[in-house]
Amino acid sequence: MPSSLLLLGLSLSFWLALRPLSRKRRSDAIPNYSERVLVIGASSGIGRAIAHIYAERGAKLCIVGRRGEELETVRVECEGLLKDAEPASSNRVVSIKADFSDADDMIRVRTVLEQEWGVLDTLVVSAGVSALQPLLHVAGVDGQTSDAGLPTVEGVRRTADIALAATKGNYLGPLVSAVTLVYVSPDALPFLYLIFLACPIIQQIPFMSKSPSPSIHLISSLAAVFPAPTRTLYTSTKAASLMLYRSLSIEHPNIAFSYLLPSTVEGDFRASAVDSGPTREADPNKHGLKRTAVAARAVRAIDNREGIVFMPQFYWLGHILGCLWPSFVERRARRKYNFPL
Repeated sequence: MPSSLLLLGLSLSFWLALRPLSRKRRSDAIPNYSERVLVIGASSGIGRAIAHIYAERGAKLCIVGRRGEELETVRVECEGLLKDAEPASSNRVVSIKADFSDADDMIRVRTVLEQEWGVLDTLVVSAGVSALQPLLHVAGVDGQTSDAGLPTVEGVRRTADIALAATKGNYLGPLVSAVTLVYVSPDALPFLYLIFLACPIIQQIPFMSKSPSPSIHLISSLAAVFPAPTRTLYTSTKAASLMLYRSLSIEHPNIAFSYLLPSTVEGDFRASAVDSGPTREADPNKHGLKRTAVAARAVRAIDNREGIVFMPQFYWLGHILGCLWPSFVERRARRKYNFPL
């Protein structure tokens, strides 16, 4: 078994290293300086770092987030980066305060971009919420002791309310964004772009379909594919949005979907957990992935149309190992999240 797994891991690593070389880069269809990019969740964290990268490349950029002051700070940062881009860009950054789980807000975002650009090339969904507690703890019960008792009505209601908040941030947001912006009839895509160039007055065509190379990227998490204690609500809602977009990619094969699944990332993402309470894992700011590195990997995945990307890459093997030897992965998860047997 160990030697077979090692051989499988080496084979996968070799294949993953060569995979981008076999693809045609999007920049052949859309130069970096003319790419029209919408980053949802750009007011902080990975989304902010992604917005910086696209500004440095001189792209036409729209940033969306719920926190107006933080979003304005990012807009100013990106405007400065645009001026320093090579070649220097005169593009301005469109900044829209909006909640990506709110249909009215996202229709407003789409309307603004239709007026500003008429076309959207790249959608990056980087917003989300965290949840940190074991499920029965959320209900007010210590689920690890035999005399813990049963959840009360209030405890069950609280659990349902928190689950709805996690679902809103990690599933409904990506869903509303996709429904608002995704192209309707993929079979017509090769012809619609030519029609749009000849007849820009045609406004009834969903505007993402007018791009010569439309792309959607979801910042997900390893938690979407690895079960973890204390992350019950987080893993289940992240898995739901990942499967939503993967299924959507089959329905719309002319849009290049990609997904980044990073391990623990530095920052204060856990501070705003929908269930509050203590964090059991080690400090992410000491051992987590750097946000700038995660952002750079996400943009590279978009450029190369890479599909699912694990970060670090060796977690590909861990995902397969979870199917072949689940007890090993579960023990490792217990250890990481300091969750005793």
